[in-house]
Amino acid sequence: MGDYVPLSPVPEEAEPSRKEGRRAGGTRVASLDVFRGLSIALMIFVDYAGSVLPFVAHAPWVGVRLADFVMPFFLFIAGISVSIVYKNKSEKLQLTWKAMLKAVKLSIVGIFLQGGYFHGINSLTFGVDIQKIRLFGILQRIAIGYIVAALCEIWFSSNRTMNVERGMIIVVLLSGIYLGLLYGAYVPDWQFEMQEISLNSSLPTSYTIETVKCEVRGDLGPACNVAGMIDRNVLGIKHLHKTPVYRHLKECMTPKDGNGVNTYPSWCHAPFDPEGILSSLTAAVTCIFGLHFGHILILLEDHKDRLTKWLLFSLSVFTLGLFLAFIGVPLNKSLYTISYMLLTTGVAGFVLCALYVLVDVYGYRCPTFVFEWMGRHSLCIFVLVASNIVVIALQGFYWRNPKNNIVHWITSLVR
Repeated sequence: MGDYVPLSPVPEEAEPSRKEGRRAGGTRVASLDVFRGLSIALMIFVDYAGSVLPFVAHAPWVGVRLADFVMPFFLFIAGISVSIVYKNKSEKLQLTWKAMLKAVKLSIVGIFLQGGYFHGINSLTFGVDIQKIRLFGILQRIAIGYIVAALCEIWFSSNRTMNVERGMIIVVLLSGIYLGLLYGAYVPDWQFEMQEISLNSSLPTSYTIETVKCEVRGDLGPACNVAGMIDRNVLGIKHLHKTPVYRHLKECMTPKDGNGVNTYPSWCHAPFDPEGILSSLTAAVTCIFGLHFGHILILLEDHKDRLTKWLLFSLSVFTLGLFLAFIGVPLNKSLYTISYMLLTTGVAGFVLCALYVLVDVYGYRCPTFVFEWMGRHSLCIFVLVASNIVVIALQGFYWRNPKNNIVHWITSLVR
């Protein structure tokens, strides 16, 4: 890195009006857009390829696969963006209102996209029962992390950077609350309503009340963890994700006894939200770490200084995450455990460093221009493509039979 060159300023009139992605001197840091676009592309890839390539899909419970890096990447980038957008903190109340309004907008869009209004790419129907709408999701989690990071930036920092000690106090506070509840709160037995569907119909024909035996503390399994208990009591079990990823666990893959009767545990079909309340605490910590990276970007002009601090911090949290996993703290995306949060934050930092060197230091923007464009239009792409809105819309045009549409035709060719 001895022969690096400084970022050249870009004329103000040639720049987009958005503040996000600019550093203090007015130059847009393209690697941030590339990183955001890469995360969107990764999300689309794992969503569509996960059923064909299971090793890239979300880990059923413990472990980390390619899909499990998408959410931490989004949160990390959101934290960096906050440090850039809220550099000028002269009007704290006005900025607070602005941040809260943006978080509310993201949450509303998230509920609309993932609340159950759309019935999937294979259905031409839509609509949702308000009593069963999913309240938390991807955009809602990003909104929570965003508002936490924004409040830290607006109220706990000077015009240059956030006080490191205050930042660490917030990180320790959030992590302490998370750990105290996760390991200390008592989880009683609980019940849920399970639908039974007949062989001749896709609609539920009856309902049974299933009881899950718990009466434990500190359990990190799918059935009796505190995160699920908090969501069931605060949000309501009918407002949680209906098809949690732990259904792909071996014990939930419908084993049958000698009489052909299913013997899987009842909790395998219970709702559970991987973007729930408790795990949002540690998710917000990822945003705060991104905020720290953004401060380094703003305060330091020298490429080598930036990269040195970024790499040291990334290596530190990555190593700590590996150590915690080694001593028994599971890497779990659904619970957003401390080890998972640290390890994925470290990987996000490594990816940012690599893209920064490639795009902003050496100027290789042509190979990454697609990702850069996707990064500048990330929300639109998330709404239209990652949330299947375009696919659903295309299926609305068919020839004589609803199955005779372009999406069904392309799918049949792939198969």
